[in-house]
Amino acid sequence: MSLSLVLFALGVGLISLLLILNKQLQDQFDKNLAGINLVVGAKGSPLQLILSSMYHIDSPTGNIPIKSAKALMNPKHPLIEQAIPLSMGDSHQGYRIIGSTYDLVDLYEGKVGAGKLWAKDMEVTIGATVADKLGLKLGDGFYSSHGLIIDDNLVHDDAPQFKVAGIFKPTGAVLDQLILTNTQSIWKVHDSHEHEEGTTPEDDHEGHDHDEHNHDDHEGHDHDDHEGHDHEGHEGHDHAEHNHEDSAASPAMLPTNEALLANVDQSITSLLIKFKNNNYRTLNMQRNINENTEMQAATPAFEINRLYSMMGTGTDALQMLAYVIVFVSGLSIFISLFSSLRERKYELALMRVMGSSPSKLFTLIVLEGLILAILGYVIGIALSHIGMEILAKYMSDAYRYSFSGAMFLKEELYLLLGALGIGFIAAIIPAIQAKNTDISRTLGK
Repeated sequence: MSLSLVLFALGVGLISLLLILNKQLQDQFDKNLAGINLVVGAKGSPLQLILSSMYHIDSPTGNIPIKSAKALMNPKHPLIEQAIPLSMGDSHQGYRIIGSTYDLVDLYEGKVGAGKLWAKDMEVTIGATVADKLGLKLGDGFYSSHGLIIDDNLVHDDAPQFKVAGIFKPTGAVLDQLILTNTQSIWKVHDSHEHEEGTTPEDDHEGHDHDEHNHDDHEGHDHDDHEGHDHEGHEGHDHAEHNHEDSAASPAMLPTNEALLANVDQSITSLLIKFKNNNYRTLNMQRNINENTEMQAATPAFEINRLYSMMGTGTDALQMLAYVIVFVSGLSIFISLFSSLRERKYELALMRVMGSSPSKLFTLIVLEGLILAILGYVIGIALSHIGMEILAKYMSDAYRYSFSGAMFLKEELYLLLGALGIGFIAAIIPAIQAKNTDISRTLGK
């Protein structure tokens, strides 16, 4: 009987684990889609481009020159509502440093919990997970590392330090695990690195020395809480709640596309694009970019669906295995109950003699099957949530995403009903036999 219980628990646990894992993965994928219609980057794998630019769980495909992406970044583009630039390639203790604009914060509905959004070169605003895991506080400084792995040999200790200007409130999106700054800071780190190695950096900012900028006037931008916007070139937006009044920057320094378009000799990693509306011209934009430029465009929804389909094969196989285990365990419970009747037939006959009705014997055997099913379900659910918690730690270390074994799904209630159904079916034939026990024949033997 104990073997039947273990098998049943393993089957239920595996099904529950797959349900929890699929749910959390799907939530992460869907939440981080954030309404993006197109991602543009360097040639390579379109899935890699999506995963690196939107989910930050893969390496970038390369960089694209601003002069190539200039038309897409034009705020007056007739088809594009937003083109959010991303500059990647550096990290700190495994957490990615992203150079971008305030539009990236808006994309994930980010709110500043402490401090403010970055306003000057080398200022960063960090995600809640980054602050929690690394213990970073407002005013702390750190050096970035080249690449996306933790390696002391790759630290840019010859470049300026980044300084924590703000910390985001938890969003549940990828923003929690990012370190955000302006694109000029990313350029500055690499220019400093190249200069230390004896090469001559390009004058990326056309005569602007960002260490000598006067940061006394931010043109009235106040970014306390982040619910409206007023970016240059994006009418109707007001960043008044991002809490920026005490760290102003000159117009050339503001994290907007206009500030980047003056640096046509520089590069970015990718663009996240939102369309004003969907029509035949936007549908053809991906093909036109792929065929007529040196850049690559990929549709997030399509690539993620393709990823689901690739993952689905393995998930379906595991789910089928779980169902087979549950079926075998149900059969094992039936055999156990059926066999135990032979050992207990005299006890059942004595119960009849002492006044128990056939229906009472029937109920006792059915209850035994149901109790076994409930015990198996409880053990299986416990195993699945403990397993998910262990898996969550591994996935957090590997991908920086937050998963949890504390999530309970309504599907697990359906799983309980299924478990009870299997317990009832396994017990029904032994219960009928117990009900039809011949008292005189049994006791006569």
